[in-house]
Amino acid sequence: MNREIIEAIKQIEREKGISSEVLIVALEDALLAAYKKTPDAAEFARVQIDRENGEIRVLQLILPEGEELRVLPKPEPEEQPAAEAGEAGDAAPQAAPAAQEPAADGEEAEEPPPEIDWDAYDESEIETVDVTPDNFGRIAAQTAKQVVLQRIREAEREMMYAEYVDRVGDVVTGIVQQSDSRYTLVDLGRVEALLPESEQVNSERYDHGSRVKAVIVDVRSSTKGPQVIVSRRSDELIKRLFELEVPEVADGLVTIRAVAREAGWRSKIAVVSNVQGVDPVGACVGPRGSRVRMVVNELRGEKIDIIPYNDEPARFVAKALSPARVREVLVDDEDRQATVVVPDDQLSLAIGKEGMNARLAARLTGWRIDIKSESTFAAEEAAAEFGDDGDGEFGARCAALLRNGKRCVNAALPGSRYCSLPAHMRLATAAAAATGAPERDDG
Repeated sequence: MNREIIEAIKQIEREKGISSEVLIVALEDALLAAYKKTPDAAEFARVQIDRENGEIRVLQLILPEGEELRVLPKPEPEEQPAAEAGEAGDAAPQAAPAAQEPAADGEEAEEPPPEIDWDAYDESEIETVDVTPDNFGRIAAQTAKQVVLQRIREAEREMMYAEYVDRVGDVVTGIVQQSDSRYTLVDLGRVEALLPESEQVNSERYDHGSRVKAVIVDVRSSTKGPQVIVSRRSDELIKRLFELEVPEVADGLVTIRAVAREAGWRSKIAVVSNVQGVDPVGACVGPRGSRVRMVVNELRGEKIDIIPYNDEPARFVAKALSPARVREVLVDDEDRQATVVVPDDQLSLAIGKEGMNARLAARLTGWRIDIKSESTFAAEEAAAEFGDDGDGEFGARCAALLRNGKRCVNAALPGSRYCSLPAHMRLATAAAAATGAPERDDG
């Protein structure tokens, strides 16, 4: 029987990848605990299993007479962490640790015996006597089965946790097993992943048996195995999907610099090429839009705007407001604020439905964006900068508007609204009799 136990342990090592030494040491500890429960058990003993033939011996340990016991320090009591609220829906609360029962008749409860530090002794100091019980083989067989099964479960949980904890940020594909208003369970094959309500997209339905792709955002260790938390709302999901569909992104030729997402509705991504001659937007769109269409289908119709990244804030902000056309961008580097001027017919497109386009552009660029129409911007400039400030001083910039509708970039002459260009100086004369509105340069 003992030989069979060793053969079974070695087979488990080959199939499960669990060290046979770990199993044997655990079996020795379990057998020692079983021996302690037998009548007339020795106070100090050790179980020894031969690694070759599986022979099990119980050795009584006799310390030198008059030798002081060398004990291990008592471990500090661990605080029980509070259970996380709302974890896995209405999961059953963990049972509180059993309190130590008081002794009868008011007697104090007995403390457990101290644990001897056998490593502190030299082998020559300890005398051993074989005290193996006659029926210990039957006890060993029963104990071995329990210990091995328990260790296999623990080792499998540890291996699965180690496998998934390194995959945070990866996209996984699973089958929906259960779904309600609180959470959705997704079968990943070896483990079940949790898709909580906070990581779901409001416009999506997760029907039983349907296939779904999600990104791993967290992996927690528990007594029942690793708990994998996945998300359909994360910005990382879009990055990983483009890596799967666009070879240039997977190979590092194109980099996704920023992502702004309104899950289920619209997303904007900023891409940049790391190799000359590679169009980052064209690579992500693909032939006839095939690549971006695959990502849109996986996100169940969510619109995606692909924006070329630019180190110049004004150009980046203008591109981020796509598909709206932008006339001018005035940036304040200190406050990271940009004032964007758009044609009057592009104002609603630039802002977007319920401000979504402007909000996504601001999140993508990291700048605060103020969008104004051309007529509003011209009127504000006329009121704030073209007029007299009360001290006889005028704005520092020429007030003339060019044929393209933009204001002259030259500085105004002292005491005047206009610069020194002849055509604009003629406007200064004509403006003396006008209402004060800025004149147009037709010259």
